[in-house]
Amino acid sequence: MDLRRSDPSDLHVGNAHDLSGVKSVGRSVLALKSDPLKPRLDQIKKQADDHRTLALAYASYARKLKLENSKLVRVFAELSRNFTDLISKPSYRALFDSDGNSMNELVLRQFEKEVKERIKVTRQIVAESKESFDNQLKIQKLKDTIFAVNEQLTKAKKQGAFSSLIAAKSIPKSVHCLALRLMEERIAHPEKYEDVGKPTPPEFEDPNLYHYAIFSDNVLAASVVVNSAVKNSKDPSKHVFHVVTDKMNLGAMQVMFKMNEYNGSFIEVKAVEDYKFLNSSYVPVLKQLESAKLQQFYFENKLENATKDTTNMKFRNPKYLSILNHIRFYLPELYPKLHRILFLDDDIVVQKDLTGLWKIDMDGKVNGAVETCFGSFHRYAQYMNFSHPLIKQKFNPKACAWAYGMNFFDLDAWRREKLTEEYHYWQTLNENRTLWKLGTLPPGLITFYSTTKPLDKSWHVLGLGYNPSISMEEINNAAVVHFNGNMKPWLDIAMNQFRPLWTKYVDYDNEYVQGCNFGL
Repeated sequence: MDLRRSDPSDLHVGNAHDLSGVKSVGRSVLALKSDPLKPRLDQIKKQADDHRTLALAYASYARKLKLENSKLVRVFAELSRNFTDLISKPSYRALFDSDGNSMNELVLRQFEKEVKERIKVTRQIVAESKESFDNQLKIQKLKDTIFAVNEQLTKAKKQGAFSSLIAAKSIPKSVHCLALRLMEERIAHPEKYEDVGKPTPPEFEDPNLYHYAIFSDNVLAASVVVNSAVKNSKDPSKHVFHVVTDKMNLGAMQVMFKMNEYNGSFIEVKAVEDYKFLNSSYVPVLKQLESAKLQQFYFENKLENATKDTTNMKFRNPKYLSILNHIRFYLPELYPKLHRILFLDDDIVVQKDLTGLWKIDMDGKVNGAVETCFGSFHRYAQYMNFSHPLIKQKFNPKACAWAYGMNFFDLDAWRREKLTEEYHYWQTLNENRTLWKLGTLPPGLITFYSTTKPLDKSWHVLGLGYNPSISMEEINNAAVVHFNGNMKPWLDIAMNQFRPLWTKYVDYDNEYVQGCNFGL
């Protein structure tokens, strides 16, 4: 019998088919009074051996149920030793060495009496401990069940996070359709959208106007940013938007922004490839992208590999090494004649006139941003590795973090502080991801450490892509709302209560937007 799988109460020992059946065993012993002495001795010894085995079985089972610290293990072990010691007594040992005729019946009776006493004690302890064994067995089974469920839950969480990541980073069919239709128009009528050979409008370099930088490969999202900023500006003709995309989406962007006048504002559309200085010999992230290990980290497509580091799974996305995501660190070189510029992510919506930002005294600081820390959350310690001696030496782990998405940059101060060189220094050191994991916020926190001016929180309200508890009062008072998080407003997984804030600035009159059935 497998003692590891059986309840000790199911054990069958000798003639004792029921552990509580005292009559059964007792009768079998008493029935031997008329039997010859030798068979009677053998039967008594068998009863002793069987109950010794029973005690050992219960001791073993108690250990399996992790009852080592209870008295039961010691009690059953002691019972087993008592049977062994009894049989080993010299006076009783002589009974087994003699034949039936020379056997001392008085000694035999005494042996029988002591065996019966030990059997009685063994059965009593078994009966008393049965409830403990049953309860402990239930507890152990419950623990095993909880462990199995936790394992399934952990696996489900990893798969869920991975699926959510795919949903968040995928391009919806309608958005993909829009880019293709616009590109088709660009190819069909190149003369309408070609800028080669035309003089650059002087407004693009006029430092007296309000300049915005938007870096995106999502034509619909970029158009919403520009449209919302224009519609909420007091004088659109003084606003210049610098849209930078990649070569693949350049044609679509050109068509989208030339189909609308945008109330007289100026829109420059360029490809990142047009800036020849942005190459792997100058830009650390482009050089790092050539690393086989880094490519494997970003482009791993197996579920079990992609979910190994669930805490930083969201960073396992190629966009974090995309030059479009990092050209924010090259603003002074992209726009050498400008003094100030407002950087906007493509997942924001402008709700108020933003010209007040140009009136803020930056106090010699470079980056105007809204701080995100509260209590112990969103401090530097959460974004970088303070076990690294260089990080520990240079930065305060309790320093308050700030948000990307809407950042006002003093380009003159940036050039004076040589912060692009500072960014290069730290980005190069982090080639093996030992200083921080990934993304652009950690290097931004490092680059603009001690050169960031906190802005009033009403300028930039974050969390509309993951936090459903943001109050509408806070949103309505915000100059810019930010759909940071996985639930982007152009995705099916967007939060319904916030999505109208974004869709109200989609140009549904645009024939290509209509043709792609966006929002249906």
